[in-house]
Amino acid sequence: MHHLHHDFTTPRDHEKPARVNPGEVGTVDVRPDDPVDLPPPGDFRKQTGRSIEVNIPLLAENNRLAAENREHFKSHGLKVINLVSGPGAGKTTLLARTLKELANSISCGVLVGDLETDSDAQRLRHDAVPVAQLTTGSACHLDAHMIAHGFEALHMHNPQLLFIENVGNLVCPAEFDLGETVRVALFACTDGEDKPLKYPPIYRSSHLVLMTKADIAEACGFDRKQARENLKKVCPKAEVIELSSKTGDGFEQWLEFIRGIL
Repeated sequence: MHHLHHDFTTPRDHEKPARVNPGEVGTVDVRPDDPVDLPPPGDFRKQTGRSIEVNIPLLAENNRLAAENREHFKSHGLKVINLVSGPGAGKTTLLARTLKELANSISCGVLVGDLETDSDAQRLRHDAVPVAQLTTGSACHLDAHMIAHGFEALHMHNPQLLFIENVGNLVCPAEFDLGETVRVALFACTDGEDKPLKYPPIYRSSHLVLMTKADIAEACGFDRKQARENLKKVCPKAEVIELSSKTGDGFEQWLEFIRGIL
């Protein structure tokens, strides 16, 4: 399998990721060299002399790289699932159970994004699965170049399925295509029914919404009907599956979804 080569380079491109073997956790540092310096409290525009606007060229470049990733993955028969959610929605717990369920049938690889630490990646250690932790520093999302760089640590194992656990954030990841096959948003019963209405882009851009922590929905006073109505307003075409990674309820539907994209 060939490496992914992009013209667009990150400050740490000279640091080639170490090979990660099944049962191991490797760390790939994809953070910018220069930390983000925020101005002191006050009016941002007065202090910087600039208006606040979306960085259109950055998104355009990311989209170009995402298209390269997608073509590369497709040419090697690799399917990619990008898991997005706010912090604490259950991405790591979901992945841990998913990897265990698929261990004997589908070869997987995992890229985990976090600002710091490899604690989530360590939780996902599995004898049959290589896991690479992407530490982003101040970046609140993964981007297409980070994925290409991180995948260099896993590609030699030729996985059939790559899971990406994005940084826990309901805003920024919605804008950044990674070259994934499908995007899956987690909507935890502990989040409250109105999350899709408050953060529509992340749900609108997803192919599937997993309503997680279903086992404690009643204890949280979670209104399933209202939550589904809110999802229908925001992302009427997205499939919705209720499940519990703890009890396994609804999990077979999730596994069938995965098998369906392979």
